[in-house]
Amino acid sequence: MAANAATGRGLDFHPAATPGSGRLTTAALVVALGGAATLAGAWFFQLVIGLAPCPLCLEQRIPYYIAVPVALLAALLARRSLMPARLLLIVAGLLLAGGAALALYHAGVEWKWWAGPTECSGTGPVTSTNILQDLQTAHVVRCDEAAWRLFGLSLAGYNVLIASALALVALWGGLTARR
Repeated sequence: MAANAATGRGLDFHPAATPGSGRLTTAALVVALGGAATLAGAWFFQLVIGLAPCPLCLEQRIPYYIAVPVALLAALLARRSLMPARLLLIVAGLLLAGGAALALYHAGVEWKWWAGPTECSGTGPVTSTNILQDLQTAHVVRCDEAAWRLFGLSLAGYNVLIASALALVALWGGLTARR
Protein backbone atom coordinates (compact mmCIF):
# COMPACT_ATOMS: atom_id res chain seq x y z
CA MET A 1 0.00 0.00 0.00
CA ALA A 2 1.46 3.36 -1.01
CA ALA A 3 1.85 5.91 1.71
CA ASN A 4 0.12 9.26 1.65
CA ALA A 5 2.92 11.84 1.38
CA ALA A 6 1.22 14.45 3.57
CA THR A 7 0.32 12.23 6.51
CA GLY A 8 2.55 9.22 6.16
CA ARG A 9 -0.53 7.00 6.35
CA GLY A 10 -1.78 4.52 3.77
CA LEU A 11 -4.16 5.44 0.96
CA ASP A 12 -7.33 7.16 2.08
CA PHE A 13 -10.27 5.15 0.74
CA HIS A 14 -12.77 7.55 2.28
CA PRO A 15 -12.42 10.89 0.54
CA ALA A 16 -13.59 13.99 2.34
CA ALA A 17 -17.26 14.68 1.85
CA THR A 18 -18.25 17.45 -0.50
CA PRO A 19 -20.32 20.26 1.03
CA GLY A 20 -24.02 19.39 1.00
CA SER A 21 -23.43 15.67 0.57
CA GLY A 22 -24.83 14.78 4.01
CA ARG A 23 -28.36 15.97 3.23
CA LEU A 24 -28.21 14.43 -0.22
CA THR A 25 -26.93 11.09 1.09
CA THR A 26 -29.57 10.99 3.80
CA ALA A 27 -32.38 11.79 1.35
CA ALA A 28 -31.10 9.20 -1.13
CA LEU A 29 -30.90 6.51 1.53
CA VAL A 30 -34.39 7.33 2.84
CA VAL A 31 -35.75 7.05 -0.71
CA ALA A 32 -33.88 3.82 -1.45
CA LEU A 33 -34.81 2.14 1.85
CA GLY A 34 -38.38 3.44 1.79
CA GLY A 35 -38.82 2.29 -1.80
CA ALA A 36 -37.32 -1.12 -1.06
CA ALA A 37 -39.61 -1.49 1.98
CA THR A 38 -42.61 -0.57 -0.16
CA LEU A 39 -41.69 -3.22 -2.73
CA ALA A 40 -41.16 -5.74 0.06
CA GLY A 41 -44.62 -4.91 1.38
CA ALA A 42 -46.16 -5.39 -2.06
CA TRP A 43 -44.44 -8.74 -2.45
CA PHE A 44 -45.51 -9.71 1.10
CA PHE A 45 -49.17 -9.02 0.30
CA GLN A 46 -48.82 -10.98 -2.93
CA LEU A 47 -46.80 -14.01 -1.80
CA VAL A 48 -47.62 -14.37 1.90
CA ILE A 49 -51.12 -12.92 2.27
CA GLY A 50 -52.18 -14.19 -1.16
CA LEU A 51 -53.55 -10.98 -2.70
CA ALA A 52 -53.00 -11.30 -6.44
CA PRO A 53 -52.04 -7.94 -7.98
CA CYS A 54 -54.05 -6.45 -10.82
CA PRO A 55 -52.31 -5.01 -13.90
CA LEU A 56 -52.35 -1.48 -12.42
CA CYS A 57 -50.82 -2.79 -9.19
CA LEU A 58 -47.96 -4.32 -11.16
CA GLU A 59 -47.44 -1.09 -13.12
CA GLN A 60 -47.21 0.88 -9.87
CA ARG A 61 -44.13 -1.15 -8.91
CA ILE A 62 -42.12 -0.10 -11.97
CA PRO A 63 -41.15 3.38 -10.68
CA TYR A 64 -39.84 1.74 -7.49
CA TYR A 65 -37.84 -0.84 -9.46
CA ILE A 66 -36.06 2.04 -11.18
CA ALA A 67 -35.97 4.67 -8.40
CA VAL A 68 -34.46 2.42 -5.71
CA PRO A 69 -31.21 1.66 -7.57
CA VAL A 70 -31.05 5.23 -8.88
CA ALA A 71 -31.32 6.56 -5.32
CA LEU A 72 -28.65 4.09 -4.13
CA LEU A 73 -26.35 5.28 -6.90
CA ALA A 74 -27.03 8.88 -5.86
CA ALA A 75 -26.09 8.00 -2.27
CA LEU A 76 -22.85 6.40 -3.43
CA LEU A 77 -21.93 9.34 -5.66
CA ALA A 78 -22.85 12.07 -3.16
CA ARG A 79 -19.46 12.07 -1.39
CA ARG A 80 -17.50 12.27 -4.65
CA SER A 81 -19.53 14.29 -7.11
CA LEU A 82 -22.47 16.33 -5.94
CA MET A 83 -24.02 17.39 -9.26
CA PRO A 84 -24.54 13.88 -10.74
CA ALA A 85 -25.86 12.68 -7.38
CA ARG A 86 -28.31 15.60 -7.24
CA LEU A 87 -29.52 14.87 -10.76
CA LEU A 88 -29.98 11.18 -10.01
CA LEU A 89 -31.98 11.96 -6.88
CA ILE A 90 -34.17 14.40 -8.82
CA VAL A 91 -34.76 11.67 -11.42
CA ALA A 92 -35.76 9.28 -8.63
CA GLY A 93 -38.13 11.92 -7.26
CA LEU A 94 -39.75 12.44 -10.66
CA LEU A 95 -40.16 8.69 -11.12
CA LEU A 96 -41.85 8.40 -7.74
CA ALA A 97 -44.07 11.41 -8.48
CA GLY A 98 -45.18 9.59 -11.64
CA GLY A 99 -45.78 6.49 -9.53
CA ALA A 100 -47.91 8.54 -7.13
CA ALA A 101 -49.96 9.82 -10.07
CA LEU A 102 -50.50 6.26 -11.32
CA ALA A 103 -51.49 5.17 -7.81
CA LEU A 104 -53.97 8.07 -7.61
CA TYR A 105 -55.45 7.00 -10.94
CA HIS A 106 -55.77 3.42 -9.63
CA ALA A 107 -57.38 4.56 -6.37
CA GLY A 108 -59.84 6.63 -8.42
CA VAL A 109 -60.68 3.56 -10.50
CA GLU A 110 -61.33 1.61 -7.28
CA TRP A 111 -63.62 4.37 -5.98
CA LYS A 112 -65.40 4.50 -9.38
CA TRP A 113 -64.43 8.15 -9.89
CA TRP A 114 -63.39 7.29 -13.46
CA ALA A 115 -63.19 4.25 -15.72
CA GLY A 116 -60.17 2.01 -15.55
CA PRO A 117 -58.38 0.04 -18.25
CA THR A 118 -60.67 -2.33 -20.14
CA GLU A 119 -58.40 -5.35 -19.58
CA CYS A 120 -59.00 -5.31 -15.82
CA SER A 121 -62.19 -3.35 -15.22
CA GLY A 122 -64.74 -5.63 -16.80
CA THR A 123 -65.75 -3.23 -19.56
CA GLY A 124 -63.98 -4.85 -22.53
CA PRO A 125 -65.70 -6.33 -25.59
CA VAL A 126 -66.46 -10.06 -25.78
CA THR A 127 -64.42 -11.81 -28.46
CA SER A 128 -64.93 -15.48 -27.58
CA THR A 129 -67.07 -18.09 -29.32
CA ASN A 130 -67.54 -20.10 -26.12
CA ILE A 131 -68.20 -17.47 -23.48
CA LEU A 132 -69.49 -19.86 -20.80
CA GLN A 133 -66.37 -22.03 -20.90
CA ASP A 134 -64.10 -18.98 -20.90
CA LEU A 135 -65.90 -17.50 -17.89
CA GLN A 136 -65.54 -20.73 -15.93
CA THR A 137 -61.78 -20.91 -16.46
CA ALA A 138 -60.82 -17.23 -16.47
CA HIS A 139 -59.46 -15.50 -13.40
CA VAL A 140 -58.99 -11.79 -13.93
CA VAL A 141 -57.87 -9.65 -11.02
CA ARG A 142 -60.00 -6.55 -11.33
CA CYS A 143 -58.47 -3.09 -11.10
CA ASP A 144 -61.75 -1.50 -10.06
CA GLU A 145 -62.21 -3.55 -6.89
CA ALA A 146 -59.91 -3.06 -3.92
CA ALA A 147 -58.81 -6.44 -2.61
CA TRP A 148 -57.89 -5.00 0.82
CA ARG A 149 -58.56 -1.83 2.76
CA LEU A 150 -57.38 -0.43 6.08
CA PHE A 151 -59.00 2.71 7.50
CA GLY A 152 -60.82 3.13 4.18
CA LEU A 153 -57.65 3.19 2.05
CA SER A 154 -56.70 0.47 -0.41
CA LEU A 155 -53.13 -0.48 -1.20
CA ALA A 156 -53.29 1.93 -4.15
CA GLY A 157 -54.36 4.68 -1.74
CA TYR A 158 -51.45 3.94 0.58
CA ASN A 159 -49.14 3.93 -2.42
CA VAL A 160 -50.30 7.47 -3.26
CA LEU A 161 -49.14 8.56 0.20
CA ILE A 162 -45.88 6.60 0.21
CA ALA A 163 -44.79 7.48 -3.33
CA SER A 164 -45.68 11.15 -2.76
CA ALA A 165 -43.69 11.29 0.47
CA LEU A 166 -40.66 9.58 -1.10
CA ALA A 167 -40.88 11.87 -4.14
CA LEU A 168 -40.89 14.92 -1.86
CA VAL A 169 -37.88 13.62 0.07
CA ALA A 170 -35.98 12.92 -3.16
CA LEU A 171 -36.80 16.29 -4.69
CA TRP A 172 -36.00 18.10 -1.42
CA GLY A 173 -32.65 16.31 -1.18
CA GLY A 174 -31.79 16.86 -4.82
CA LEU A 175 -32.87 20.48 -5.04
CA THR A 176 -31.64 21.81 -1.68
CA ALA A 177 -28.19 20.19 -1.44
CA ARG A 178 -25.48 22.86 -1.75
CA ARG A 179 -24.13 23.19 -5.22
